[in-house]
Amino acid sequence: MAADLSEPPAAAIAAELGTVDTPVVQTRRWRLAAFARDRAALVAAIFLLLVFAATLLAPWISPYNPNVASDQLRFAPPFTAGHILGTDEQGRDMLSRLLWGGRISLLVGLVPVVIASAIGLLLGLIAGYAGGIVDALIMRTLDVLFAFPMVLLAIAIAGVLTPGLSTEIIAIAVVLIPYVGRLARTATLSVVAMPFIEAARAAGASRTALLARYITPNVLPPLLVYATTLIGLMIVVGSGLSFLGLGVQPPTADWGSMVSEGREVLATAPMVTLIPGIVIVVVSLAFNFIGDGLRDALDPRSARR
Repeated sequence: MAADLSEPPAAAIAAELGTVDTPVVQTRRWRLAAFARDRAALVAAIFLLLVFAATLLAPWISPYNPNVASDQLRFAPPFTAGHILGTDEQGRDMLSRLLWGGRISLLVGLVPVVIASAIGLLLGLIAGYAGGIVDALIMRTLDVLFAFPMVLLAIAIAGVLTPGLSTEIIAIAVVLIPYVGRLARTATLSVVAMPFIEAARAAGASRTALLARYITPNVLPPLLVYATTLIGLMIVVGSGLSFLGLGVQPPTADWGSMVSEGREVLATAPMVTLIPGIVIVVVSLAFNFIGDGLRDALDPRSARR
């Protein structure tokens, strides 16, 4: 009899009222199927897998040392024997520099987004759940960073520090935190107002359980979509920092520095700049297509299509 009168567990109430805690497992297959139905996203994912594989295997598949110059092969056009993409102003193989430079550019796109997403998620969860003075303090601090344009703030931070890869990562991560934090806070406020949170709280769920089991899983999908689209944008921003000389320093190759080095010979040898520039654009678009596919796949309404 006592068992009949006891309160049902928070998980049962939350599942009945519609939390994603239970449906996440049940709908994993249709979410994957929804992503696969988006041909643009699927092609973009396959393309990026090939790009990642090529850059990771650069030490083994790169035909030449990316930093070795040759005066006899300066400005060799694409499809020159032994140099399928030609050579740059110093006679260095373009394909080799693209493969090695991709390691830096992809790292600059991925690592700052991961760091900013982790910090922004934490700040957004605390601000959205705690509310009051904690919320005001966190958001007003982030608003200070919002007062500066993203690219200009990244340039300012990178300009103060010593140019290099770590400087690029720090500068980009710092400028991203307020954007991710605001999104996480908005999503947290939306989830906290849902009935299943009140039901779980009434059933005795602790604050830690609410945040870890019910709120965070509901905040992560929009954050994941946003972070995916940010990766492509941050590759462009990182390339811009390298273009300005605030990123990795010569002779280390990355796509942005390759564009920068070719700007002086743009009129006579446009391919030196166009090839890495096209790669930056295509890779960035691929991340955007994947973000669109994830947005549709994580939308519960797509389960009814």
